[in-house]
Amino acid sequence: MAVRLFAHEVSDLCIGKPALRSLSVSDTVGDALSALKKLGEIYLSVWSCDHSSNPAAIKSEINVKGFAEEDCRCVGKVCMVDVICYLCKEENLASPAVALQSPISVLIPKASGLVRHLEPHASLLEAIDLILEGASHLVVPIEARSTRNSRIKLLEQKPSFDSTLHNNREYCWLTQEDIIRYLINSIGLFSPTPINPINSLNVVDTNRFLALHYDDPAYSALSLISEALIHQTSVAIVDLDGKLIGEISPFTLNSCDEAASAAIATLSAGDLMAYIDCGGPPEELVQLVKERLEERNLGAAMELMEEESVLSTWSSFCSTSSEEEFSSTKNGKLGGYSARLVRRSEAIVCYPWSSLVAVMIQALAHRVSYVWVVEEDGTLTGVVTFTGMLNVFREQLKSM
Repeated sequence: MAVRLFAHEVSDLCIGKPALRSLSVSDTVGDALSALKKLGEIYLSVWSCDHSSNPAAIKSEINVKGFAEEDCRCVGKVCMVDVICYLCKEENLASPAVALQSPISVLIPKASGLVRHLEPHASLLEAIDLILEGASHLVVPIEARSTRNSRIKLLEQKPSFDSTLHNNREYCWLTQEDIIRYLINSIGLFSPTPINPINSLNVVDTNRFLALHYDDPAYSALSLISEALIHQTSVAIVDLDGKLIGEISPFTLNSCDEAASAAIATLSAGDLMAYIDCGGPPEELVQLVKERLEERNLGAAMELMEEESVLSTWSSFCSTSSEEEFSSTKNGKLGGYSARLVRRSEAIVCYPWSSLVAVMIQALAHRVSYVWVVEEDGTLTGVVTFTGMLNVFREQLKSM
C-alpha cells in the first residue's frame, strides 16, 4: 500500500495552492524588497523568460494559436532574509540606496538544483528523490487554471511581481512540508517505523547542525543564516556549556524588515534573538543599533532604521518606478509589513528517545522543518530535519 501511496502524482498535493508571484532576473534588489513588502509573500519566484519584444505580435499569436510562445524557467527564489543578509554587509550598509540597485542575481544562492521544475503528473517518489538530491522547492504547474483572457492580461501588466503566468501556465511551490503533511495522513502504512525512537533510525544529524554562543557577534552568524535558509533549518544559540537557549531562525527573521540588517551588523547573537522576536524590537535595542552605527561611521545605514526612507532614496534612481508601485500600507503591519506567519525565537526541541511520528507532528504544529535534539539537561546534541525524515521513508520503500 505504501508503494501505491508513493506512486500518487504531485498534482494531488497542489490542489488549492496559490499561483506563484514572480520577479524577473532583470529586476533589482530594490524591486525584490518592494515586492516582498507589498505582497506579503514569504518567497517570490525569480524567472528567466524569453518573451517576444513586440507585445502586439504576441497578442496576435494568441488570437491565432490560443497561446503565446514563451520559454520561461524559474531560476530561484528570494525572501526578506536574502535581502537582509545582503544589506548587512559592510559595503552595503555604507550605501544602502546603491546596494538596492544591484541585480537580483546577487540574492540567489550559487548552489545549483535548489529550485527544480516538476510536471504535475510526476510521482510523489520523484518529488522526494529531487528533495533528497538537494532541492528545497519544487515548481509544479497548476493544471486547468490558465485562460486566454489571463494570458492577454499578463502582457499588459507592468510590475513583474504582479505576473503569475509563464509558458501559458500558472505554477505553485511544492515544499518539504507539503510532502510531510501528505505522508502523515497515511502514517500507518509505514508501521512500525514511525513509532520507533529517532536515535534508532539514523535520522538525527549530530555533526552538521549550526550553532553560535550567546555572546558571539550576530554578524558571525551571517553565513550560518544563509546556510540555514538554504537547508531550511536554523542557527542554534547555546551557552558556554553547550545548552540550547534559543535560535536565530530564518523563518522568524523573514518577518522583519530591512532594519534587521543593521541589527545583525551591530548586536550580539543573544541580542539579535530579542530584536527579531515577533513582539517587535525593544526600543533600547533599536537605540543601541543606532549608536553603534554612528560609532562605525555608518550614518547612511540609519536610513534602514526609518520606515520607507531607504526605498524612497533608492526609487529616486529609478525613473520607471511609479509612486503607487513602490508604496506599501502601514495598517496591521508587524516589523514593516503584513500577511506573514511569525513565531517567537524559542527553539522547538525533542529528545533522542522521541518517536519519529511525534517529532513530525511537533514540527508541523510549529510550522518548522526541523526540531532540535537535546538531552535531559538541555545540552544540544543534534537536529532532525524534514529531509532526514523523508530519507527514512524512502529507505523503507526500498525494502518493500
